[in-house]
Amino acid sequence: MRLAVVTGPGLVADAGLLSSLVATTCAELDVTGEAVAAASADEIRSLLATTDQPVVVLPGPTAPARALIGARPSGVVWYDLTVESPVPGAVHLAGRGLSGLAWAIRHAVHRRRAPATRIAYGPDPDQWGDLRLPSASPTGPAPVAVLLHGGFWRSVWGADLMDALADDLARRGYASWNLEYRRPDRHGWDATTQDVEAGITALRDLAADWSLDLDRIVVFGHSAGGQLALRAAADLARRASGPRVALAVSLAGVLDLTEGERRYLGDGAVAAALGGSPATAPRRYAESDPMRRLPAGVPTLLVQGTEDSLDLVDSNRRYAMAAREAGDDVRYLEQAGDHFAVIDSGADIWHATMTAIGG
Repeated sequence: MRLAVVTGPGLVADAGLLSSLVATTCAELDVTGEAVAAASADEIRSLLATTDQPVVVLPGPTAPARALIGARPSGVVWYDLTVESPVPGAVHLAGRGLSGLAWAIRHAVHRRRAPATRIAYGPDPDQWGDLRLPSASPTGPAPVAVLLHGGFWRSVWGADLMDALADDLARRGYASWNLEYRRPDRHGWDATTQDVEAGITALRDLAADWSLDLDRIVVFGHSAGGQLALRAAADLARRASGPRVALAVSLAGVLDLTEGERRYLGDGAVAAALGGSPATAPRRYAESDPMRRLPAGVPTLLVQGTEDSLDLVDSNRRYAMAAREAGDDVRYLEQAGDHFAVIDSGADIWHATMTAIGG
């Protein structure tokens, strides 16, 4: 596979650094890649019209180049170095700085290697899931892996973070359902929690057409997504009807919101997401803090890398102990790995996670 990274006119970035990042990321993915500088919007349009390979475009600041965003959404990933509003209908990532280009390249490659069916579960552009069916034809309905990305609940991070796991889980026989959801920095905390539950509940409408086994739903949440996974699993367990989560898997999850707010975790990410402190937003902390929701009443696997933030290692260890004392069925897996190793399909800690699950 050959990938092109096209930079638009006026892009503020060192060309040598861009080329080095493209080469390193493409080598990691075992693809060939090159950086191409376009002098005008017409040149970008011409490059897109003459290739059927994955393309990442950094459009830059000029209006003519930016007007092209979304013009060829099926084969192009658009990436803005700065924070820009997403363009509906476009595969448009933004706001992660220069290192975010690596995520855009990964997204383009995973989309080509393991195509997904994007299905909306609500009217907002952020209410969708990418469904990938098992690579091999199952003998019956497939178990479902729901994926909830992290990013401290901030909109610059999206479901593309979980692409590698979505692909890996489909290869292991799961139907992977990689959820996007409205983030609280643009829509408020309640919209985020409502979307996660709605996205899981939407599986009821998909089950028959896609042959999904709703008795075998495993929810994987990374970082902030770990908190969302545990909350959604606990909420659904208390519903009179609807799908139930058979196993909640927290991958380096943020599991103590109250203490995380006190420690200013993620530069104040907890208070920013929930709209205040435990004193000023008590309902949201009571409903959403995993540590305050025990017992969760759902079998749980906690996975934590030892090279991650010490505050996350600390909160995961404390949560595991408190959950066991509360009577929950909880397993704790801790081994070498940083914050992103737990969502790296080639990492030892991910393989250990799937061994613990039995898949």
